[in-house]
Amino acid sequence: MKLFGYSSQYRGMEIDDAVLTITEKDAARLEAPLHRGLARWFRILCAIVLVLLGVRVFFLNVVKGGYYQDVAVRNSVRNVLLSAPRGLIFDRYGKQLVRNVPSMELLATPGDLPTSEEERQSMIERLRSFIAFDSDEWEALLRSAGGTFSAPIVLKPSLTQDETLIFSARAAEFPGISLERSAVREYQDGLIFSHILGYEGKIRKEELAEYPDYLPIDSIGKQGIEKSYESELRGKRGADRVEVDSRGAVKKALGVFEPEPGSDLILNIDADLQKKLFDSLSVALDTAGLRKGAAVAMDPRDGSVLALVSLPSFDNNLFAGGIDSANYAGLIEDDAIPLFNRAIAGEYPPGSTIKPFLASAALAEGVVTPNTQIESRGGITVAGFSFGDWKVHGFTDVRHAIAVSSDVYFYSVGGGYGNIRGLGMEKMDAYEQRFGFGSETGIDVPGEKTGFLPTAEWKEKKFGERWYIGDTYHASIGQGFVLATPLQLADATSAVANGGTLWKPRVVGQIRDRDGTLRSMAPEALRRNVIDPSILKTVREGMRMTVTESVGTAQSLAGLPVAVAGKTGTAQFGTEKKTHGWFESFAPYEHPTIVLVVLIEGQEQENEGYFAVPVTKDVLSWYFGEGRGKEAERE
Repeated sequence: MKLFGYSSQYRGMEIDDAVLTITEKDAARLEAPLHRGLARWFRILCAIVLVLLGVRVFFLNVVKGGYYQDVAVRNSVRNVLLSAPRGLIFDRYGKQLVRNVPSMELLATPGDLPTSEEERQSMIERLRSFIAFDSDEWEALLRSAGGTFSAPIVLKPSLTQDETLIFSARAAEFPGISLERSAVREYQDGLIFSHILGYEGKIRKEELAEYPDYLPIDSIGKQGIEKSYESELRGKRGADRVEVDSRGAVKKALGVFEPEPGSDLILNIDADLQKKLFDSLSVALDTAGLRKGAAVAMDPRDGSVLALVSLPSFDNNLFAGGIDSANYAGLIEDDAIPLFNRAIAGEYPPGSTIKPFLASAALAEGVVTPNTQIESRGGITVAGFSFGDWKVHGFTDVRHAIAVSSDVYFYSVGGGYGNIRGLGMEKMDAYEQRFGFGSETGIDVPGEKTGFLPTAEWKEKKFGERWYIGDTYHASIGQGFVLATPLQLADATSAVANGGTLWKPRVVGQIRDRDGTLRSMAPEALRRNVIDPSILKTVREGMRMTVTESVGTAQSLAGLPVAVAGKTGTAQFGTEKKTHGWFESFAPYEHPTIVLVVLIEGQEQENEGYFAVPVTKDVLSWYFGEGRGKEAERE
């Protein structure tokens, strides 16, 4: 066989040792140069290739050089995040209510973890040998990282000291796993302050969509002022800039960006008053064999919330470190709903506590004068229906009617009876709205409810029934469809006590920034001149007679070291023979510095304020006795 005249028998020999058998035609073809046209196109093609290569080199080195340099840096330089100290919370006298307890968290950076499933499972098992966690939950957590694949996530908060020490010694075995210094909130007297403070917890995946500047390892306020003042309390993370090797191990520190602490909150809350009110209400509920109640104390001069209690309560420390399933189930399954803030979100028929406000409306509209007498013979009958009074009161004027809580008097001024034309439901609603009923007060604690003021249109739509005079009579004594929260009642009572200003209740009084600057939260009036001051003076006189008159419904308060005015209330509800017991009060009578509303939910006794009045007596006796030193500071 021959290839181009090359005899196969010489394959493997040097060329100059071979015998060439080339024909003259073949020789001529080899000696002839390339065609001139082909050579020109070949040179052009080479030039184009060279130009394209040059452009590509320029693009990679100049145009995209910075980008690829950054990629290279990111492959070797990391920012180790430093948590920012969360702002602290104090009561109005400087008592610390929460502190930050140092803690260590176990983090995972998904992008730095072994890509091999086998390697990852092996690493998990090694971790479990000295750190207790659920491997299935761990895997689910990693999968949930989703779009934040390179961002760290918390594998386990609050490691024990032993777990921390062992991991630190073996950290090189766990690429993508690291420790972070953090802090866990520790609430002082968690049961007593939980509905005010709320709690902080790890941010959930669904919350990340609402807070895009947060990381999966961040904590966030979940309830209470921890939630409503999250932006002030949070602070700003810092970072350690370090160089790492291919396995994520730190090779060299490059610099530190110090974290910025969050701002502190100084509350209007009096911690000692809060504890006293909590304890007194707890005792009253235990005595009655009940569990549910609420109380609110306010300063009627500016709307400052001095105390806010909801029972049963819960220990917010359970949530701070990550609540376990057993404790959470216990709270959720409790029929008394301890997580529910009754003071601001419980909506109850106010009963006779609504009467001072309807008395104000009746006087303002000229339905009655301060001296108008209305007789109560124990009830009235209209269109064959009877509407009873809790006792026979005889003739009463507006002051006496408030003091003895005459239902007949308020049936008459509300719905009309005899020669009294009555306000009617529309005007009743309008005046109650002036006092803040039927809408949120705007308190700086999340979760507030509006209460409810019924209308004829609402009833028609809801039940397919027209509005009856009986509906108006029931509303006139705070029964039927009317609903109010303890906070609303406290705020409305403050407007009566101070002569006509409805304040926006506020828990936080000051914010102290990290440089020490104090920002005071100025009082905010929701409405001024709610009712003519002279009318409110008459109403206050009636509320004072509730205590001073021998037939008054709160005469047990007459012996207190300070003059108190108030109004009892009992509200029936449901089909059971149970009532909500109320008492609203303010003191001192001439120059009020405190308004106190107490609610006992679901009491058996029908006597107005049966348990609420003793709570008020106990708290105000302490407040103007043992607690007088602090009270004097406010005056």
